Amino acid sequence: MRTYHCLPLFIWTYMFHTIDAIPFQEKANSDLPSETIVGLTQDDGKTLHRTKRGWMWNQFFLLEEYTGTDTQYVGKLHTDQDKGDGNLKYILTGDGAGSLFVIDENTGDIHAAKKLDREEKSLYILRAKAIDRKTGRQVEPESEFIIKIHDINDNEPKFTKDLYTASVPEMSGVGTSVIQVTATDADDANYGNSAKVVYSILQGQPYFSVDPESGIIKTALPDMSRENREQYQVVIQAKDMGGQMGGLSGTTTVNITLTDVNNNPPRFPQSTYQFYSPESVPLGTHLGRIKANDPDVGENAEMEYSIAEGDGADMFDVITDKDTQEGIITVKQNLDYENKMLYTLKVDASNTHPDPRFLYLGPFKDTAVVKISVEDMDEPPVFSKIFYLIEVDEDVKEGSIIGQVTAYDPDAMNNLIKYSVDRHSDMDRIFSIHSENGSIFTLKPLDRESTPWHNITITATEINNSKQSSRIPVFIRILDINDHAPELAMYYETFVCENAKPGQLIQTVSVMDKDDPPRGHKFFFEPVPEFPLNPNFTIVDNKDNTAGIMTRKDGYSRNKMSTYLLPILIFDNDYPIQSSTGTLTIRVCACDNQGNMQSCNAEALVLSAGLSTGALIAILLCVVILLVLVVLFAALKRQRKKEPLIISKDDVRDNIVTYNDEGGGEEDTQAFDIGTLRNPEAREDSKFRRDVMPETIFQIRRTVPLWENIDVQDFIHRRLKENDSDPSAPPYDSLATYAYEGNDSIADSLSSLESPTVDCNQDYGYLSDWGPRFKKLADMYGGDDSDRD
Repeated sequence: MRTYHCLPLFIWTYMFHTIDAIPFQEKANSDLPSETIVGLTQDDGKTLHRTKRGWMWNQFFLLEEYTGTDTQYVGKLHTDQDKGDGNLKYILTGDGAGSLFVIDENTGDIHAAKKLDREEKSLYILRAKAIDRKTGRQVEPESEFIIKIHDINDNEPKFTKDLYTASVPEMSGVGTSVIQVTATDADDANYGNSAKVVYSILQGQPYFSVDPESGIIKTALPDMSRENREQYQVVIQAKDMGGQMGGLSGTTTVNITLTDVNNNPPRFPQSTYQFYSPESVPLGTHLGRIKANDPDVGENAEMEYSIAEGDGADMFDVITDKDTQEGIITVKQNLDYENKMLYTLKVDASNTHPDPRFLYLGPFKDTAVVKISVEDMDEPPVFSKIFYLIEVDEDVKEGSIIGQVTAYDPDAMNNLIKYSVDRHSDMDRIFSIHSENGSIFTLKPLDRESTPWHNITITATEINNSKQSSRIPVFIRILDINDHAPELAMYYETFVCENAKPGQLIQTVSVMDKDDPPRGHKFFFEPVPEFPLNPNFTIVDNKDNTAGIMTRKDGYSRNKMSTYLLPILIFDNDYPIQSSTGTLTIRVCACDNQGNMQSCNAEALVLSAGLSTGALIAILLCVVILLVLVVLFAALKRQRKKEPLIISKDDVRDNIVTYNDEGGGEEDTQAFDIGTLRNPEAREDSKFRRDVMPETIFQIRRTVPLWENIDVQDFIHRRLKENDSDPSAPPYDSLATYAYEGNDSIADSLSSLESPTVDCNQDYGYLSDWGPRFKKLADMYGGDDSDRD
């Protein structure tokens, strides 16, 4: 063994001496610093110069992990200056010099003092020099060399993890990759096969395999089922030296889980289920649960239940409990033992997330039969309706039957039933019911206007079992009978102005009626028959259930009559017709020009306004001032009155002849209207005496107008003859017109109202042609513009 380690040294020594002798050394020495050694020869003492030969070092190689008893020999340093007399001293410096590597300073032998590990340090760089002991001078320049540690297989492969966890879907094909494991070797991969790792499986066959070079674990069996086995533990070995014998190895463990796929349909553990339900259970009651088993997990095991067919598909329903994956049978409609005692259903359970890859295995659902037996229960009476609506006229007599309710016992025994009125719903005891046949009749009169609806409760109870009873609401609607007359809707405070004109609206009245006819209200307004024609006011039906009160004469006087009573006949259009008379009180008041009321009488004014004494004095003072102003205005008007243009005693148009007209006195401001002389057509209007109500109204005979193209005197004679020969002329005072002004003048109007609105020159020269009567006008208007100015 020692010889084996020294072999490189011998080779190196041989090479050293060979190189030292060849001319190549000269080239090497040319790069080294030259040193001149001075010495004397024995012959002539001349000074000699020579170039010193240097030393060349190669790499030293040393095996790691040396286990021998002696120190491991590394190599030898030597120079040709060493004569073997001990004058030279070898010194070693650099990595590990003195600790790991020691040198014999006399011989230059180098030994390794300790065991070396390549994995800690693979090479060492050292420097060597030879020194003359006497002079201390270097006989050779310092030289650097390397000691490289040769690797041996002293490290086993190690995995990056001690434990791996992986998963793969079940039913995966052969060769499906699961996970890759990796092992590393600290040995030198460039020297031999010490770091060449090969993977193999020690545990987990025949389910899995591993690629020897990459360490990828793959499935080795087809269609592995999670339901059969879910967890697998695989042991993988990594061995160096290419897997050859003598190599080192390491292992790791891989836990592999098969994940679930939806490859199993749901299956009912039994083909038939039996449930029982009382016939009186409420709707939505849960009768029972069924569950289909699915070996899959998660969403692959989620399922939905449904009723496929059966005679109870309309009576029952099935809902899915998402938490427990159960199907809950519920009641959908009321059950009746007497009608049907047994129902049969077919219920399907199907996966909600089927996997298309496994549809070839068949439908992912299962069917079970569910039988439901209905149990008989003692049920309360059942009414023929859920509620009753009865309509009755309000004038129905007491004791009259207005309707009937019916109930029956749904049980097979068909017990007798008695009826009663819940008095909490009929506190006034207006209705009652026949206990045997359910006929409802009245005990008291009905009045729609006070109570249009009555809501009572009828109870039906089994005679043999009073605990079994049912209640039903009965709504009684009272129909209207036209038994109320229409009335004025409110008390109207109506007034009329003293200066009111005929045809002026002073009040609009409306009506109320407690009745409610089906076609709606329709009211009519008329004067009362006793006073068909009121000389003061007129009632106008607006055709919209309101009436307007209109004035019929020109002006009213508070002094003569301060208040009028106007009776109004109001009737409806329902059957039987109802009517009433409403009296409207109309006060005569003083108003301004806009028709706003100022005062009706002193007492009412004080009471209504609540004025103080100072305010009344101020008002009276204002009234006095107004009167003074009126008097002054009238006086000024008389003074400004001009003399008429035409004065003639023979002009019959200035004479007023009155026949048989006594007038109404000083207070009768409308006894005679002189405007009638200007308008003969006024005689066509009927004029009545104002202080006496006529018993008979004569229709005045209308005659052909006589004022067209006739002479004034002929007109008066004809009119007088006409009135004398009229048999229908009234015996009481009346107005007869015997004056007539004649036709219109052929001259144009001189009124400024018809004058042109624009400034222009007007020629009034034609006034001079009209004669001496128009001389004054011709002088006023016929002059030049300068004269007028």
